[in-house]
Amino acid sequence: MTVRTAELLMGLAMAALSAYFMWKSMELPIGWVREVGPGGGAWPFWLSVAMFASTVWVLINWVRRVGPVANNEEPFFEPGMFMPVFLVAFALTACIALVEGIGIGGFKGIGFYGALPLFIIFYLKVIGSHSWLATFVTAIIVPVITFIFFEVMLQISLPKGMSEPLFLPIFAYIYGL
Repeated sequence: MTVRTAELLMGLAMAALSAYFMWKSMELPIGWVREVGPGGGAWPFWLSVAMFASTVWVLINWVRRVGPVANNEEPFFEPGMFMPVFLVAFALTACIALVEGIGIGGFKGIGFYGALPLFIIFYLKVIGSHSWLATFVTAIIVPVITFIFFEVMLQISLPKGMSEPLFLPIFAYIYGL
C-alpha cells in the first residue's frame, strides 16, 4: 500500500465516521434551545461537520493530486515497521480489555490504574528496549500523575475495576472522610 492509497482510505474512513457522528448527535437538539443555550447535540454535531468538511477537502486534494502526500507513491510502511505497529496495537487492545475485563469467567478487570502500568512496562521494555529503572519509574509516575489530574483536580473517576477497594483509603484521606 502506498502513502497515496493510505490517504484515500483514511479520508474515506474519516468521512464515514464524521457522517455517523453527525447523524448520531442529531438524536439531541443541535441548535439553540430557548432559555437553555446550545442543545446537547450541538457541540458534537458542528465539530463533526467541521471534521467532515476537512475530510472532503483532503479527498478533493487527493483527486486533484495537490500536495506532497497526494502524490507520494512510496510504501506506506517501511520494511520491518509492520511488527512494531502490530505490537503497539495489540498492547493497546489488551490494555483496554484489562481495564473493564473481557467477559470471561466473570473477570471484572483491573481498572485503568492497573492496566496503564502494564502497558507502559510492555511498551518501554519490550518495544522500546529501555532500562528497567526508566521503565519502572515511568510505570509508577504516569499513573500517579494521571490519578491526581483526573480523580483529584478534575474529579473525573476513571474505571478502577477490582482494584477499587484499594482507592477508598486514598479518597478518605483526600476528602477527609
